[in-house]
Amino acid sequence: MGISVRRSVSRRVASAALGCVLLSGGTGACGTGGESSSGKSAQPPAPALTPAEAVAKAAEDSADITSLRYRITGSVPDRGRLTVDAAMSTAPLSMTMELTMPDQRAKRPLSIRFAGKAMYVGGGALDIRKLGRSANLDPDKLNGKSWLRVEPAAWGLISVNNQSYGILPHQVEGSPIVQSTLLTGAKDTRKIGAETILGARTTHYRGTVTFDGLRDAQDAATDKASRERQTHSLDQFIALELDKNLTMDLWIDDDGRTRQFRMRGATSKLPVNAGEEPTSVIPST
Repeated sequence: MGISVRRSVSRRVASAALGCVLLSGGTGACGTGGESSSGKSAQPPAPALTPAEAVAKAAEDSADITSLRYRITGSVPDRGRLTVDAAMSTAPLSMTMELTMPDQRAKRPLSIRFAGKAMYVGGGALDIRKLGRSANLDPDKLNGKSWLRVEPAAWGLISVNNQSYGILPHQVEGSPIVQSTLLTGAKDTRKIGAETILGARTTHYRGTVTFDGLRDAQDAATDKASRERQTHSLDQFIALELDKNLTMDLWIDDDGRTRQFRMRGATSKLPVNAGEEPTSVIPST
């Protein structure tokens, strides 16, 4: 996943681009055609999907993902450049991440894990004394520990429920599974062409995502699962704090699975880190 932002001093508007490479994930099985187990020819392939149908199907199939590895590279306004290698699971919801921010003083990765209702933070980039003070914890009581457990904490939920106490940049608090479905809110989705992503043949699609388009898709949902998926997509769109529209590129492989996505747009409000104090911050070995 890549995130990059260019500041505009005169308008105080940042031009942002966010992309995600999905390295591996567990999804439902997809048919491959060919012969059936009885030796008879399988049914002919289904008619080709329109760009909008292909994007909608990939979003629907994302509900089957139970685990995922993904990569982020780029920059954010208040942190500079960053690199993220992460793994997540959906049942139960958990995430581990190695976050490197070379423009910060510490050059070594920051290790972050969300499990249950706690966040565990450690690694070479952790200023344990500074974090202790920001969490209203006496740094002298940390006793030289290199890890902290922070409670309550949450990641990958509806944006108002995410809480990483400013440790994570706002742009990486959301689940990439949800972010990959935003193109369903575009009314001008078009096919760009065939491209190879990490050795897989994919079809590249592009469209302009708007708040109204996502709201219309939410209203048009005919079942509970689709409506919930569209609600989460709309939430992630709002969380990006965009000035207007979002240009999104999506790469879908021959099995209908999303392999990569990229989002670009202007934001009139730079992300603000959460400032609330945690209920408890506990040094961990």
